[in-house]
Amino acid sequence: MSARVDAWIWAVRLTKTRSQAAAACRAGHVKVNGERVKPAQAVKPGDEVRVYHGGRERIVEVKELHTKRVGPPVAVEAYVDNSPPPPPREHVAVAAVRDRGAGRPTKRERRELDELRGRRP
Repeated sequence: MSARVDAWIWAVRLTKTRSQAAAACRAGHVKVNGERVKPAQAVKPGDEVRVYHGGRERIVEVKELHTKRVGPPVAVEAYVDNSPPPPPREHVAVAAVRDRGAGRPTKRERRELDELRGRRP
């Protein structure tokens, strides 16, 4: 027995929508047993699925197959999560904050903000 990888990723709540799961597959953010896959690729119990979504990589091993979305307690039972722990909050980049009422940033301030965010060389 097997299930489509995009349907399974959505059914066990690794993505919010099935269209997000399919888009992740098409973009190459989903790998099954180390191979990039298309949305219709079949998964079966024992396969390792790597999903890069939401800024972090999830590494899961398929235990149960679901094609319909299930509740969170059932979804957790469908896979073994081998993902590394998420980074601590202090390592996450801090968003730039401007004082309320300061108006639009000047060109110089905007360049400084872009440098801080890593968008400018």
